[in-house]
Amino acid sequence: MTLYYVNKQAQDNRDHEVHRSDCYYLPSEENRQYLGLFTNCHDAVREAKKYYNQSNGCKFCSIECHTT
Repeated sequence: MTLYYVNKQAQDNRDHEVHRSDCYYLPSEENRQYLGLFTNCHDAVREAKKYYNQSNGCKFCSIECHTT
């Protein structure tokens, strides 16, 4: 199980990126929202979409959930 967070600040394309807790690009504490413990990024992105409809996996730590 891994801790996941979603960036509160949208990217230029309006995506809110979902990050693992060990990601180099994890946003600062004030710019991230805790999502929970998940076994995969797909479940974490699904949880993030409850807060931000346009959520996407980070292309570095959640590559299998990243869409362009």
